[in-house]
Amino acid sequence: MGVVTPCLAVEAVTRTFAAVGGGAPTQALAEATLTVHDNDFIAILGPSGCGKSTLLRIVAGLEAATSGRVLLDGREVSAPGPDRGVVFQSYTLFPWLTVAENIGFGLRERGVAPAERDAVVADYIGRMGLAGFEHHHPRQLSGGMQQRTALARALANGPRILLLDEPFGALDHQTRSLMQELLLQTWEADRKTVLFVTHDIDEAIFMGSRVAVFSARPGRIKAEVAIDLEHPRHYTVKTSARFAEYKAHLTELARVEAVRAAMQA
Repeated sequence: MGVVTPCLAVEAVTRTFAAVGGGAPTQALAEATLTVHDNDFIAILGPSGCGKSTLLRIVAGLEAATSGRVLLDGREVSAPGPDRGVVFQSYTLFPWLTVAENIGFGLRERGVAPAERDAVVADYIGRMGLAGFEHHHPRQLSGGMQQRTALARALANGPRILLLDEPFGALDHQTRSLMQELLLQTWEADRKTVLFVTHDIDEAIFMGSRVAVFSARPGRIKAEVAIDLEHPRHYTVKTSARFAEYKAHLTELARVEAVRAAMQA
């Protein structure tokens, strides 16, 4: 059998930011390497400021690596593209567009026929629990509903990979838990390849098929832990003995880096 090309290959990526105000340059990433296969749900776990969001922006084509490269289906990433759907922590919706118009924006830009576009939008409105809010504007929505809309917009374009940068970080605990379940159910239905940045250990375990643990800055992936919890993954798994074992292991891995990060502050 031939060699299978991974969906995403991050190869020794570094990122150094230029000095500001006479200070020294800041190295955010130090030869970060990661291989992501089709249908993987990779949770990237690490302390604040470790470079995990920088890596996601490089994969998205929003920033350039200082060295190394990112390959999507064997082709080097050099700019943003519809093959990568991105959702950030902030609600990056167009405030002048309705829920339906936000979800269908990318499809309209690509010239998808109105009938097909409307069908896709209606499908995601139903799947994301947004029925009845199609004609609302973002300012009329709760934070959770805004993120449902942002997620629907990213998925509606049919991206090759979904890139999520702490998408639930600004939500209250209960809404965050419900959004985790919604995203996981969507992934279980579609098996879209996902790269999910978080600093929350419970979230990483519950969401991921694999957790990549980042070091303190300059960031690199110091460990990868496969999460062998069955699907469909019900929220009650969070109180299981196996979940607790993963949490203990990942807490030890992450704590060392959190302490290092605190000493850098």
